[in-house]
Amino acid sequence: MGPLLQVTFDCADPAAQAAFWAAAIGYEEQAPPDGFDSWDQLLEQMGVPEEERDSRAAVIDPEGIRPRLFFQRVPEGKTAKNRMHLDVHVAVGLQGDERRRTIEAESARLTGLGAAVLRRVEPELLSEFCIVMADPEGNEFCVD
Repeated sequence: MGPLLQVTFDCADPAAQAAFWAAAIGYEEQAPPDGFDSWDQLLEQMGVPEEERDSRAAVIDPEGIRPRLFFQRVPEGKTAKNRMHLDVHVAVGLQGDERRRTIEAESARLTGLGAAVLRRVEPELLSEFCIVMADPEGNEFCVD
């Protein structure tokens, strides 16, 4: 087996970002290690100050296949376009109106979770319809 992949987000509110992405892609909060009833209990035992205990959060694929998403608080806000982004594939194998309806419906669902539509990308020679969105902290991602 090769290396494992984790996607890490710098953000202002790790818990809120983790909750958004868990709901967006069907992930769940990562459970604390065996022997601990909560992350707070573990962090207290480790001596992490209470004001720092919400500085990180992680969500995982319940099936254990897709990469872990890790969110860490940073002091600075987002200042430019992402150099890397996530694609949320919801219309694999669909074409035409069915593809567009599926993508639009997912975009509406994600907007209800706190995302924002940035632009719609119409089909061209080497591309298909997709919607570019931003998560609650402004990180771009595509729904296609």
